[in-house]
Amino acid sequence: MDQLELTPPGSVAPFDEMLLPDGLPRDTHADMHRTLVSLGADGLSERARQRDAYLDRHGITFTLGERERPLPMDLVPRLLTPSEWQHIEAGVIQRLHALEAFLADIYGPGRVLDDGLIPRGLVTTSTHFHREAWGIETPNHVRIHVSGIDLIRDEAGEFRVLEDNLRNPSGVSYVLENRRTLAHVLPEVFAHHRVRPVNEYPERLLDALRAAAPPAIRHPTVVVLTPGVHNSAHYEHAFLARHMGIELVEGRDLYCRDNTVWMRTTSGPEPVHVIYRRIDDDFLDPVHLRPDSVLGIPGVVNAARAGRVTIANAIGNGVADDKAVYPYVPALIKYYLDEEPILPNVDTYDLSDPDQREWVLGRVDRMVVKPSDASGGYGLVMGPWATDEQLHDVAAKVRAHPRGWIAQPVVTFSTCPTVVEDGRLAPRHVDLRPFAVNDGTNVYVLPGGLSRVALPAGSLVVNSSQGGGSKDTWVIDDGSHEERIALAAQAAPAGSVVHDDEVLRPRRNSPPSHDDRILQQERQQQQGAQLSGGTAIPEQPC
Repeated sequence: MDQLELTPPGSVAPFDEMLLPDGLPRDTHADMHRTLVSLGADGLSERARQRDAYLDRHGITFTLGERERPLPMDLVPRLLTPSEWQHIEAGVIQRLHALEAFLADIYGPGRVLDDGLIPRGLVTTSTHFHREAWGIETPNHVRIHVSGIDLIRDEAGEFRVLEDNLRNPSGVSYVLENRRTLAHVLPEVFAHHRVRPVNEYPERLLDALRAAAPPAIRHPTVVVLTPGVHNSAHYEHAFLARHMGIELVEGRDLYCRDNTVWMRTTSGPEPVHVIYRRIDDDFLDPVHLRPDSVLGIPGVVNAARAGRVTIANAIGNGVADDKAVYPYVPALIKYYLDEEPILPNVDTYDLSDPDQREWVLGRVDRMVVKPSDASGGYGLVMGPWATDEQLHDVAAKVRAHPRGWIAQPVVTFSTCPTVVEDGRLAPRHVDLRPFAVNDGTNVYVLPGGLSRVALPAGSLVVNSSQGGGSKDTWVIDDGSHEERIALAAQAAPAGSVVHDDEVLRPRRNSPPSHDDRILQQERQQQQGAQLSGGTAIPEQPC
């Protein structure tokens, strides 16, 4: 069996996205570098103070360790050139088309299992494979309405897929807030750059959710379903509901009757047609899934099977982002699309294979070992930095339950300059999570996405739940996408609005504003939780 030659961490220099090996800035980053140097450490320290005050004043927070705190946002944006972004965008879209086909297949005819491309047992033993979802047809054949594909840039500067997030990917609100915050506290960095906008994401998402409504519904009612105010991503739930102009609801606000989902309102029950849920599968329906759940809607799976409501993202998507399934995605792209992958995977070992398992365990001190069904960086063991006790413990867990683990060689993420103590600039490792929205006709990839940064020196763990931060991510606009807009406009019906590569139909009505109602609901939820002493199951943080 051919195996990779493992390189000890630190022996290969990471790809520096701003500076060349001789220390000079890359041509694409020269203006940015000049601006940062002119500000100096004192200037950046003062802007960091203004940033923290701005984030605190606007309540832009996330929950870590049962404590709410401002989002750690770095002042130095990350730049992507038009050609780099076109490559990323094409690779994300290709990957999503293949994963959509895979989900439709395993919850339908199962051809890929019959053909033996992926072991049947690997799919059916996934903790996120739900037989309750078998045979449920979505109105526009979309199961992955919203996705976040995590990418890293290796030592050679090549983008690779680290993992897929097809259930409840979080962090998009911080993409929009990062842009607004940076424009407020450091406007001079924008002076020499034309940057692709990100503020149309809520409208794109709402259009995709409406497109997923059951047929013959002219004006569908769409809601955001949240576990409640104690969830670590509740800020994002409220942010998206507010910017889409739709209701933010909890499970207790909805009920099912005659295979229809109804929302309790002050003017009486109102039917709901699309639920953008930010609740894990297990807690969504106590009738079919976890029976002790108090967060979901009893009977919602029956309503979805009857075609009376659409659940976005679909139940059971997690089997496609299971880390044990991840190594098969390149083969799935070839199988369903007859194409070679545009974005390669990080090399990954299947620990259910005895030969690979023993080979990895003999070198576990130089590997990254991950639980196959976890997210947010939980349970991850970085071999080179782990203690002997941690290595012994994870080896025992792998031997006891090999299906539940995967291993990867340590890949050194690329670095970007980051403001650290006293306003100094230092390289820190980053990854990238592009967000994509599928309306059944087109896949829109938000330009840039969320760049997460490992703030401790030398760390490769970028998750906010593990102390990481984020950066505003810029896609430089050279005008090339405007040519695509012009071509789309020529073929668009009169009155249509053209965005990037796709035509958006004009709205019949502007979305209503519900700021006051959302504020009232948040207060009621907070009071109710305090009175009942209840807790909500946390959505895995980004």
